[in-house]
Amino acid sequence: MNAISSKYNLIKIYELDFGNIEVYSNVAVGIVNDGIDFNLEHISALINIAEIHFSNKNFGYISLRKNSYALDPSVYKYLKELPNLKGIAIVSDNELFKHNFKIEKYFYGNKMKLFQNVDSASEWVQGIVQPKNKE
Repeated sequence: MNAISSKYNLIKIYELDFGNIEVYSNVAVGIVNDGIDFNLEHISALINIAEIHFSNKNFGYISLRKNSYALDPSVYKYLKELPNLKGIAIVSDNELFKHNFKIEKYFYGNKMKLFQNVDSASEWVQGIVQPKNKE
């Protein structure tokens, strides 16, 4: 099942030991499993997927925070090294994730925004990946 609207072209689903990554034409969507301690090993897998699918084009990442898990915020320094990653959208209505978002945004230091639904997150990502020309 697609995590985001069917108007986006699903290319591949990766079922990994820590969760699932759905790859679309210019966005990757991640859902981390409950109870995971998300760390450098996991971010390395995500970076490898990004390098396979987005090595020559801009993309965004949507993190669907459906489950409870721990995230080492230092992983964001590795994501900053992906020049084609134009922004990260976090989707959650959980109060704890909203608090954690501020910390994560500090560590990432690039475009990152919190959303309550995946449709809004998808629209934002499309806007930063494919900005409209201003005349």
